[in-house]
Amino acid sequence: MAKEKKVETLEDIPGIGEATAQKLRDAGITDIIELAVMPLADLVAIAEISENQARKILEAARKFADIGNFVQGDQILEKRKHIAKLTTGSQALDSLVGGGLETQSITEFFGPFGSGKTQIIHQLLVNVTLPEEKGGLNGEALLIDTENTFRPERISSMSKALNLNPEDVLKRIHVARAYNSSHQMLLVDKAFEIAKEHPIRLIAVDSLTAHFRVEYSGRSSLAERQQMLNRHMHDLLRFADVYNAVVAVTNQVSARPDVFYGDPNQPIGGNIVGHTATFRISLRRSKGEKRIARLIDSPAYPEGEVVIQISDEGVRDG
Repeated sequence: MAKEKKVETLEDIPGIGEATAQKLRDAGITDIIELAVMPLADLVAIAEISENQARKILEAARKFADIGNFVQGDQILEKRKHIAKLTTGSQALDSLVGGGLETQSITEFFGPFGSGKTQIIHQLLVNVTLPEEKGGLNGEALLIDTENTFRPERISSMSKALNLNPEDVLKRIHVARAYNSSHQMLLVDKAFEIAKEHPIRLIAVDSLTAHFRVEYSGRSSLAERQQMLNRHMHDLLRFADVYNAVVAVTNQVSARPDVFYGDPNQPIGGNIVGHTATFRISLRRSKGEKRIARLIDSPAYPEGEVVIQISDEGVRDG
């Protein structure tokens, strides 16, 4: 019996020659898993090949990457043993989502201005650098900043509160300012490239919908906006799966007469964001430094709310 060929490079996939492989690498696709999870239309556009040829390449890549097939429940359970948890800084908030933010998932924080969304993102950027025994992932972080809200001074104060060296922490946080929705989506592609050289365990987007909301205004552009948002979120989820990373996004709200989970402030993005985000957490102001965090959607945990506090030291129990 002939020995099965070992697949290590893109050229080892049937149907991929040197020219096609180079086009894929130029687009940031450098390994078999990334190729295997690519949408068909993207492969056609990037490699400039027919749909039929692209379909055969994807089928081969998925076979060699061992994805895309039905698996038994116990195998999924085994895979979930690799999922890690990232602390938010608040034990109460961690408990609300089963011990911290899960890798291989998207957690959405939404709420009105001043509810603490950006502060939580800053805290997560610091916490991911902590060792695992302290609730971190001993890794680095990527931030896609769409509203120019990143403040290194805030990272420094939060780091000092945890007895961390601020300079060391800042070196482990990679920040990119997104100037429009297309740039925002492109930065996720860049994230795959950076993750090949750095142990990225968190990718944060603050905020997810700001550019989409401005650029695709009005009913006539709603369908296109939702389509682009859907693609963007699935790219983020793909990153989470490939690199066993946490994805944390913030979302704006819009006041409407109909009530969303008892709160008139509804998150932007409709069902597309709602169905793709694994965990959805609503934030609202309380007295002073206190905020109310409410888990409104989760695949495994019940709804509930806790009080947290956002102070100079960072996110803590209320």
